[in-house]
Formats: sequence, C-alpha cells, structure tokens
Amino acid sequence: MALLQLEDLHACYRTEVYGISRSVRAVDGVSLELYENEIYGIAGESSSGKTTLIKVLSGTFKPPLRVESGRVHYNFGSFAVDMLSIDPEELRQNVRWKQISYVMQGSMSVLNPVRKIMRTFEDIVRTHQGIADKKSFVEQTRQHVQRLGLPPDVLDLYPHQLSGGMRQRVAIALATVFHPSLIIADEPTTALDVVVQRGVLQMLKEIQNESANTVLLVTHDLAVHANMADRVGIMYAGRIVEEAPTAAIFQRPRHPYTAHLIRSLPSIGDKTIREGLGGAPPNLASPPNGCRFHPRCPLAIDRCRTEVPPLTTIAPQQRVACHLVTEAG
Repeated sequence: MALLQLEDLHACYRTEVYGISRSVRAVDGVSLELYENEIYGIAGESSSGKTTLIKVLSGTFKPPLRVESGRVHYNFGSFAVDMLSIDPEELRQNVRWKQISYVMQGSMSVLNPVRKIMRTFEDIVRTHQGIADKKSFVEQTRQHVQRLGLPPDVLDLYPHQLSGGMRQRVAIALATVFHPSLIIADEPTTALDVVVQRGVLQMLKEIQNESANTVLLVTHDLAVHANMADRVGIMYAGRIVEEAPTAAIFQRPRHPYTAHLIRSLPSIGDKTIREGLGGAPPNLASPPNGCRFHPRCPLAIDRCRTEVPPLTTIAPQQRVACHLVTEAG
C-alpha cells in the first residue's frame, strides 16, 4: 500500500532584494509514491533538489521556500494527512517524530552541545508524548539504545564526547524512539569513513527490517543506494529523470545522466580512466528550455532542446524522462 502519494510538486525559493524578485525552482513537477516496508533512494548531484524535496515531505519547510502547487498525501493506516494543509499543531502533536522522523545531515544539527544525550531524549519524548514515570522512561530509553547496538552509558555523555559515527547512531536512535512509519535520512553517512558508514547503514537496515517501516534515503553516493535501496529515483535540476528497482537501474540505466553517474563508480580491478561530465547543473532561477540535461548530454537531439520529456513508464516500476528512450520504445 502506498504510504506517500506525491503528485506534481512545485516548490521554489522566492527572494526579493533591492526590489528585484528572484524565484529558484528547486523542485519542479516531481511525482512519486513510497510504499510500506521499503527503502527508497534519491540520488543526484548537489543542487538537484534532493534536500528541498525532503523538507516539503517532512513538513519542515519555511520561507523563502514556498510550495506553489502539488499534493503531498500520507496514509498512516489509522489516519491520513495532507501535508500541505495540515494544522501546524496537529503536525507537531500527531505526525512529526511519531509518524515521520527526520535524520538530518550532520548529527550535530540535532544534538544540543550543552545537554547530555539522555536529556535530549527526554526533551523529545516530553514534547510529543509526555513522561508519566521518569524511572520507567529512563529504563525504556536504555533498552532502546541497547537494542540498536549502542552502549547504555552513551546517554550520560555530551555530544562532543562521542565520535562522529557514534553521534550519527544517536541521531538515528532519536529518530526511531517512537517507531515512526517513515524515516527520512538526509546524507546520513556524510563525513564518515567507510568502516563507520557501514555500521550506520547496517543500523538503519536493521531498524527497517525490525519495524517494517519505510526509509527515504537521500544521498549522492550511488554505492550506498546499491547496497541499501529497493528502488532508486534519480534527480537532476529539480526533476526526477529516472526511477526503477535498484537492480534494474544499475544493470541497465536508461537515462544518459543515470548512466554517467553509474559509470563514475570505481570498480575493483578496473583501471579505466574515467572522464567527468562536462558543464555544470543549470541555474534553476533560469533553467534551459526542453530537457534540463540537454546542454550536457552527448546524445541530445533537436527535440531535447525544445520539448520537456515526460516521465514515462517503460516497464513495471520503471519510469524515465528521455526522448531517446521513449522514441525507441
């Protein structure tokens, strides 16, 4: 069953400086569905719109980011939520942390440097649920962090006393304290070495298997998606250009941009010199006509420069926005 139905979302950053208005279309016509008990990965270069998208999905957006149009509908089984019209108090009381949790990029963003970890857990639980029995709360919190592979004495430490990997695990433990239906993880392995990355990702995977919840994993690292995700959506310049089950997208990428991203991955024993993709992502305040990838695409045809390619279903659970693919059938 679809946990999230996202339809034709348009979100932009609007600013006005010295009487000059500027609108950056960071998310421009994105539609997708997330299903229960799956890991969905979103990949793409920096400034492709990934973080803007998850800000809207988590209900954490505020000016200058504005939603112009679209539909963000959640079905949590016992109740449904329209994220774009929900009352802020209802969002805080019934949805945030309880149904949707957000693992932000950089663990120090969510950990108060002057409060011990136990106090941070206490702040979150008291705000969203209340604490009737302090002794019982402490015991349950210790059991929760132990179940996730963290030593219970971590609760008695300050954030600066923990390593980067340990802080990220604590951030994930905070995000899962209410066993939410959806966990949004924004670059959860940034600035971590590969050994620590493996531990953090394994923790996320174990939580997902144990709770059968949905994880929206946002990272530019395709190797992480290859090992974690059930389905992957590729974003470029505010739009999804390809979506497919993970195996299909790595075995046979259909969009030229996806193919380039996958070719850039290192492979053991492969000494082939890899060439970078020329050009740079477009300015989303004034994006190019037609396909936004055409200025950098070596396969672009005249139609790519004038017509926006629709995101077309070409196989079960597989969509692509490319004139070359849809014309070839």
